[in-house]
Amino acid sequence: MPRRPPPETEPPLLVACALGIERFALRGGGRDSTPSARVTLRTGMGPHAAERAMERALAPGAPTAHSPVIASGFCAGLAPGMRPGDVVVAERTRDHRPDASDVLCHGGPLTEALRSRGLTVHTGLLQGSDHVVRGAERAALHAAGAVAVDMESAATLRVARAAGDRPVAAVRVVVDAPEHELLRLATLRGGISAFRVLRSVLPVFFEWHRSLLLPWR
Repeated sequence: MPRRPPPETEPPLLVACALGIERFALRGGGRDSTPSARVTLRTGMGPHAAERAMERALAPGAPTAHSPVIASGFCAGLAPGMRPGDVVVAERTRDHRPDASDVLCHGGPLTEALRSRGLTVHTGLLQGSDHVVRGAERAALHAAGAVAVDMESAATLRVARAAGDRPVAAVRVVVDAPEHELLRLATLRGGISAFRVLRSVLPVFFEWHRSLLLPWR
């Protein structure tokens, strides 16, 4: 069984998100008490921006070259009954490209920990897209097996796995759902709920990081 490296050699957790508001939430609202344990990377919006940012972050010699990776932020829920503030933990992610292979995620411990905090957690396929998904396309993705969609997670984890053997996960908070689309009047209230939930998940990320037996050693 691989041994956990001593704390001084363990790489920081790399948490990747796209938007400034997501990064603000994932840094604890601007208060980061454990900067050495985590790097919060804002990749920019869309799969191509995520690819470029992750390639730089995981380049040989970078402080996060061997880090476990969590792709996080907001997402659009696809299943009827989902609400803003629900959490999606990916069992696997799938890129938007037709020939893409699924990336399996190490999300089981995250799911258990988030549910123990009273959060509503959905698991399954997190689909990648290169554009905002609405209407009939949303229904088609759900019919194909996806529970949620966003533009960066799949690209983020694909690059992470290609750069080396490491634990990866995707944890997204629903801000947009079939009965609660972004253009509706309830969007502001739903967005605030999603922000608060995203901000609250940080301790679970730390627990996940501490529990890992990193396979790269």
